[in-house]
Amino acid sequence: QVPLVESGGGLVQPGGSLRLSCTASRFTLDVYSVAWYRQAPGKQREGLLCISYENENDTTNYADSVKGRFTISRDNAKNAVHLQMNSLKPEDTAEYFCAARHTRPCPLPTHYIYGMDYWGKGTLVTVSS
Repeated sequence: QVPLVESGGGLVQPGGSLRLSCTASRFTLDVYSVAWYRQAPGKQREGLLCISYENENDTTNYADSVKGRFTISRDNAKNAVHLQMNSLKPEDTAEYFCAARHTRPCPLPTHYIYGMDYWGKGTLVTVSS
């Protein structure tokens, strides 16, 4: 059983919005820092945003390209972390992944790939007219 599951991906026109969700079935996400990443074909995995387990208002942005367009939030009632994506561009097309680390802060921007305890399998977002 996959520990984290991403959902909400799909095809959207440029300028549109999508909300991705990261859910866990085996543990509660409120004691995990959760980060979102993406990987476009032929490119390295890129960190986007992270939300701390300690404070839902404590978020870290890893990518200048999504500042002002993407936000991360928790929904503890649904045991989920969401990635709200607005003003989508064709260059946002990628596989989007979430990852979680137990009772530790979000990774530093220089180390956002490391030290995550669980990863999901991803959800595909395609931005195209």
